[in-house]
Amino acid sequence: MKMVRAIVRPESTENVVEGLAASGFVALTKIQAFGRGKQKGLDSGSVHYDELPKNLLMMVVEDEHVDQVLQLVQSYANTGNFGDGKVFVSPVERVLTIRTGQEGI
Repeated sequence: MKMVRAIVRPESTENVVEGLAASGFVALTKIQAFGRGKQKGLDSGSVHYDELPKNLLMMVVEDEHVDQVLQLVQSYANTGNFGDGKVFVSPVERVLTIRTGQEGI
């Protein structure tokens, strides 16, 4: 199992969530976040925005679905501009459902 964390623009979030759901990946967590990338924020005239609003989408998927999820996130979040986001993939050792005590996703 892998944890997929996608940091995306707020205006792209619903497209990503709907695209994932349409492909069978309905379980996720969405968190509002602020941050900056390599470009160190955004300049608009004389105003510098150091941290920009983003959304963090987190989901756990089986190893064989990781590439599909990455492709879906990229296709639905890509605007072609700086700040479209990043996706991080990490191993997950165990998952426990609190209500039932069952292990696995």
